[in-house]
Amino acid sequence: MHCRSLCLVLATVACVLIAAPAWGADDAADPPSQTPRADGAAASERADAQALVDAGRFEEAIVALRPLLEQESVDGNVLFLYGLASLEASQRPGRADDDREILLNEAIGAFHLMLVEAPGLVRVRLELARAFYLKGEDGLARRHFEAVLAGGVPDEVAVNVQRFLEEIRSRGRWSFNAGFALAPDTNIGSGSDVRTIYIPVFGQPLPFQRDAAQLTTSGIGVSVWGGAEYQVPLAERWRLRAGGQAARREYEGSQFDQLYLGTHLGPRWLVDGNTEGSLLASARQRWTGTVPDNRELGARLEVARRLTPRVTAFANASWHDRRYRVQSHLDGPVWDASLRGSWVVTPTVRADLSAGYAREEPEQVRARSRSRWLRAGVTVILPAGFTVGGGGEVRWTDFEDAWFPHTPTGEDRADRTQSVHLSVHNRAFTLFGFSPELVAVHEERDTNAQLYDYTRTRGELRFVRQF
Repeated sequence: MHCRSLCLVLATVACVLIAAPAWGADDAADPPSQTPRADGAAASERADAQALVDAGRFEEAIVALRPLLEQESVDGNVLFLYGLASLEASQRPGRADDDREILLNEAIGAFHLMLVEAPGLVRVRLELARAFYLKGEDGLARRHFEAVLAGGVPDEVAVNVQRFLEEIRSRGRWSFNAGFALAPDTNIGSGSDVRTIYIPVFGQPLPFQRDAAQLTTSGIGVSVWGGAEYQVPLAERWRLRAGGQAARREYEGSQFDQLYLGTHLGPRWLVDGNTEGSLLASARQRWTGTVPDNRELGARLEVARRLTPRVTAFANASWHDRRYRVQSHLDGPVWDASLRGSWVVTPTVRADLSAGYAREEPEQVRARSRSRWLRAGVTVILPAGFTVGGGGEVRWTDFEDAWFPHTPTGEDRADRTQSVHLSVHNRAFTLFGFSPELVAVHEERDTNAQLYDYTRTRGELRFVRQF
């Protein structure tokens, strides 16, 4: 492993970890007041509402709490009681579906508002996870339940949370994702900015000047993506997964436009309470510019196992037969395998580390390659509604032949690509369910093949919908 490349990944992760606040379990035991001190009348009304909640009279508690929510300063305990009362009231037998949905949204809104200002409140995060679970938004529920397990909760709470997680794994549900972004890019086509190249002529390298039009192209694009999956229960431990994904990126003109469509279908096996696996048939189609570029048919294997309440391991492998519309010399199989670990360090800090291997075997010998990569990242939830993330990747790609006249005589092409990324997400602001996220990526490729090295910095102002 190249020392400089490894240091790049580790230094990026370390910088983000240093920025993480120290949220302790003791700090998050109870929802704190958001005002210095409530006056006597408000304290009395809050105590009355608490008594109603304790007595199971949740609808009456909601009525009693609403005037307190309309005040200029709202006590954090009032928000918590209102969220808890709305959550419990939503589960009354005979409750109409529309009313139930409204009450769950009220509960989610109250808990969300508290966590925006104080993301280390473990009890509040637990109730938010439960609200998402009852609403059927399993992806969000699972993420918050996992954060709760990292908060040093009592054993009996941890056992209940594990039951929720097991139920989420076993029930069939729709899942969705969607987003759109503005995407400025300093080097859209990942082109080299080298003006002079050297081509051997009768054994002597002679300089040639490239046309300026062949150099890098910058621009601002628009990106849109979305996907959906449904899992159909087949038996106690078996599900059928069916889903699809689409992504579109456009720049001025059509040369660098891209369109991707993918779909998958196959069984999912819940081996035990901590282990699962899926074997999926997969089809993918890509367009470059306005015409089809290539299509792939194959399969992928996915395995996940929860090693501890905080650590989950994921293994993936896939094989596809790739066929090009025009460049038939690039037709051939592609396959890859990866291993990833996800560690919920605290309720507000999550770390990921992954490594992988890929191989492409097209008909053209010089295009055949193998790649290895190492990737690391950290996300940190901060007060005031911000989530920051950072990470890096190093990828080594070796080709099976020389790239004459781009590589030195007798040398096969070898690339090393490294990148770092930073992101800032504001979860406090939403518009029609979409919240803003700013992502910046800097990427560099070093290679012994002329015209294939590049430097690229791109960004995205994303608006992401969480379902």
